Amino acid sequence: MATYVLLVALAIVALPFLAEAMRRRVRRQDAPGKFADLPGGATHYRWSGPEDGPVAICVHGLSTPSYIFAATERSLSGLGYRVLTYDLYGRGFSARTHARQTSAFFIRQLNALIKDQMIDRPFVLVGYSMGGVIATAYAAANRARVSELVLIAPAGLTPVYDTVAGRIWTLPVLGDWLTRVFGGMALRRELVEHRSNATVIPDLEDRQASETRMRGFLPALLSSRRYALRETCDNDHRMLGREGLPVLAIWGAEDPVIPLTSMGRLAELNPDAHHVQIPGAGHVLLQTHPAQIAEALRKFLSDR
Repeated sequence: MATYVLLVALAIVALPFLAEAMRRRVRRQDAPGKFADLPGGATHYRWSGPEDGPVAICVHGLSTPSYIFAATERSLSGLGYRVLTYDLYGRGFSARTHARQTSAFFIRQLNALIKDQMIDRPFVLVGYSMGGVIATAYAAANRARVSELVLIAPAGLTPVYDTVAGRIWTLPVLGDWLTRVFGGMALRRELVEHRSNATVIPDLEDRQASETRMRGFLPALLSSRRYALRETCDNDHRMLGREGLPVLAIWGAEDPVIPLTSMGRLAELNPDAHHVQIPGAGHVLLQTHPAQIAEALRKFLSDR
């Protein structure tokens, strides 16, 4: 009996490691863009738009790599911008790392990529969802390098995933076990339940589901939920307001992840920020409402 209990215990302990080992490795040869071998690991990136245009850099969110900006990239390119999109560590084709995924961790990746790509002039910085935390923190720490800040359904203003279930998933030890064993299934079920009518990438949810089967993806999400998504950007927003950085915030009126209370909070912290609310839009508004986002970008950037 004791032997049986020991074997069961060993199996339970080994299960998350086995589950992670069975997931696929990232294959560089499948990547649509190029790679920068940075100090923190290889980063997958892509440029688009006129080579002599002003630069815009896009930072994606928690679980969807840089392809989420497909429509936004085209909109910015159409406005004459040279657009840089890239995959955060742990997502898409970028390296898997074991560091704590704080905003400072992601800022180091962005700074290294900017240096590698020799970007030496101020640029527009666009942050979506968790990318809003990263973009806001970056702009606050590097005010002179950012000409305009665009935030689309940004985190960092009100708690995200702050439920009993959400807190259980991020607990030490238990959260690691649950994420590696059941995290992929849970996320894929959530994608089915919240399937959108994406107009840019029709198979968006299928592509997102495929990410859950890649090695290192689920641990990266867990680390970001424990650190970057628990950070507040209040002081950064106050500072950017005092510094006079032009800020555009775009919100989905029906967003179940980033509620409209976040819009009110940003208005308190930075009264000069410009807001656009898109009726009927949820959290994947980059995909479901590309025309409205394109128009908001055109109006905001043409006024500069």
